[in-house]
Amino acid sequence: MQDLLFLSHRIPYPPDKGDKIRSWHMLRHLAKRYRVHLGCLIDDPADERHVPVLEALCGESHFARLDPKLARVKSLAALLDGRPLSLAYFHDAALARWVEALVTRHRVEVALIYSSAMAAYVLGDRFSDMRRVVDMVDVDSDKWRQYAARKSWPFSAIYRREARTLLAFERRAATALDASLFVSPREAALFRRLAPESAEAIHSVNNGVDADYFSPERAYDNPYPSDVVPIVFTGAMDYWPNVDAVSWFAAEVLPRLRERLGERLRFVVVGAAPTAEVVALGRQPGILVTGRVPDVRPYLAHAAASVAPLRVARGVQNKVLEAMAMGLPVVASPQALEGIDAEPDRHLLVAEGAEDFAAAVVRAMAAGRPGALGPAARRLILETYGWEASLAGLDRLLEGAAAPGGETLPHDAAGVR
Repeated sequence: MQDLLFLSHRIPYPPDKGDKIRSWHMLRHLAKRYRVHLGCLIDDPADERHVPVLEALCGESHFARLDPKLARVKSLAALLDGRPLSLAYFHDAALARWVEALVTRHRVEVALIYSSAMAAYVLGDRFSDMRRVVDMVDVDSDKWRQYAARKSWPFSAIYRREARTLLAFERRAATALDASLFVSPREAALFRRLAPESAEAIHSVNNGVDADYFSPERAYDNPYPSDVVPIVFTGAMDYWPNVDAVSWFAAEVLPRLRERLGERLRFVVVGAAPTAEVVALGRQPGILVTGRVPDVRPYLAHAAASVAPLRVARGVQNKVLEAMAMGLPVVASPQALEGIDAEPDRHLLVAEGAEDFAAAVVRAMAAGRPGALGPAARRLILETYGWEASLAGLDRLLEGAAAPGGETLPHDAAGVR
């Protein structure tokens, strides 16, 4: 069995947030075909208990501990030498030494690097004989550009700098490595415009959904009080675009909805590590903030609708795909729909602006779960968004068999249409 190095900026298990869902399914898929050696960072002590799962799946492994507060301080040094803050944040000297020793010891010929910042670990002549594929997932530099547009000084200046320096690194990595992956054709097209010199080596491998796990056919205990009508938002609640989305919804949309639908309505924010701003929302009438939950599916199964009012977004939103898989009526912003091949008014509703969003939620709730949206969304997931179909393109890229022109497979075969 051939050896493969898998590097990830975050431990790829459990699959309880967007980046870990994608990395976990990639890792599990590759472990069927390769002896996978895993190097990653752990930034949440709660994830330590999951290390044995990955050790059992992989060959050798190295888990570097990352303290987010110390890493933020350490990353400030990059302001002095011109590096992106992201590279300094995710750099770990022991992990770098482990990578070099592992590649020499096992003569590793193939590497999958998950997230652009981790590409720094395999740049240089000593790794040039390896086939190196980086899954950038999203164009992170453009995310920082969007952040800068919504923040005041001095953060706006810092974020603009990060957008500029990180794009320069992303272009350098794309030139040095054999292929760069993105989560959707649209995201890949954006990077081709930003890095035209690497256009032929830029590809898309779409996200999938475990439709058997996220199934409306299973029975789930109701986690909500019996006297409420819940609409739900799911996601990591220390991620600024999610914080921005729920804060905007609570301030601008929820009052309109409670006026029309009554005080039984609850906006339920489900996700780990809520910031102080999100926790404060939970003290307002009509809002429930759960924090980390052992299983998000009951909150989807018993909700009247799912909302994804993101105003800043990159790539494909797993929260939307999972709610669709559960047959739940979904109301999403145009940004949250990016990269998802769903038809508005057939598979879900799309709304922009507070009044438009409130009207769409009322419409979705009036149709109810047996209405046309939920079943149509579930059918789309079953037909298009299976992980095995999506990851067929990854296999081709690692084998060096990608088709010319920057597409891994025809869209229908790669699971992106």
